[in-house]
Amino acid sequence: MHLRRLGRTGFEVSEVGFGAWGISGVEWIGAQDDESVQALERAIDRGLNVIDTALAYGPHHSERLVGQVVRRCDEDVVVATKVPPKNQLWPAAAGSRVEDVFPRDHVRACAERSLRNLGMEAVDLLQLHVWLDDWLDQGDWQEEVEALRDEGKIRAFGISINDHQPETALRAVASGLVDTVQVIYNVFDQSPEDELFPLCEEHRVGVLARVPLDEGGLTGRITPETEFADDDFRKGYFAGDRARQVQERVAAIAADLGRPVEDVPEIALRFCLSHPAVSTVIPGMRSVRNVERNCAIADGRGLPAADVQKLRAHRWTRNFYLPA
Repeated sequence: MHLRRLGRTGFEVSEVGFGAWGISGVEWIGAQDDESVQALERAIDRGLNVIDTALAYGPHHSERLVGQVVRRCDEDVVVATKVPPKNQLWPAAAGSRVEDVFPRDHVRACAERSLRNLGMEAVDLLQLHVWLDDWLDQGDWQEEVEALRDEGKIRAFGISINDHQPETALRAVASGLVDTVQVIYNVFDQSPEDELFPLCEEHRVGVLARVPLDEGGLTGRITPETEFADDDFRKGYFAGDRARQVQERVAAIAADLGRPVEDVPEIALRFCLSHPAVSTVIPGMRSVRNVERNCAIADGRGLPAADVQKLRAHRWTRNFYLPA
């Protein structure tokens, strides 16, 4: 498992990390705890050493499963989790005040609840689950983050950037306040390359690339015939004509690179790892099969430059998180 620096945190993390939303059993239908634990254990056996979870995943359930596995393993694992917005709005609403989203007492209460869920004395990386750069100048949440760090309850601090809005975190990166950012980055959404990634490299801010497979769209397995349960969020994400659009674009990617559609997941992950700003890519994983397939890509090899250039043409501006 090839390792990369996580910005200035001092952590060396595996190129592929474990995105743990899917093991929460909520919004991702079909997750089974036994299978999730096996997947986590196998990932760590393979050398994966960074797991990204959140208090809101479940809620609490994902953190508890992660903590159960990490506490009994012999390897050092970087555990990242997130403080949910108090107003329960994902993504953050433009114009919202930080006092309504991340008041100081809420940040502490959530951090300490996460520690209890994980059964750990310290969280390696605590992130705010939504973000607006206006909040840099508001409230007293920053003092609470520093207090948690001084008390040894968190080792590094970061933010999770709003869906498809990397521009909302440019001031935070330049300020020196954050050690890491988590951002949507994939073949379709290449926008972090425009301004965010150069700033992250300049200020030594680590990057966790999330949604590298476009919620499954870049697996090649989403078609107009794909059916999702009513309470599976992907039913809305791929609603209407979206599944057909995705299928056609995935087929075009495969054709441009002269590869079968079955290779597109590997292409998608290697694309993310081809950018030097990316510290780790965190696809969701719920099974040992997912783990084996994804961990095999963490070998220090990105895509050939010619392939990366071809993929530039597949940038696609849209937001499937909004209703169809």
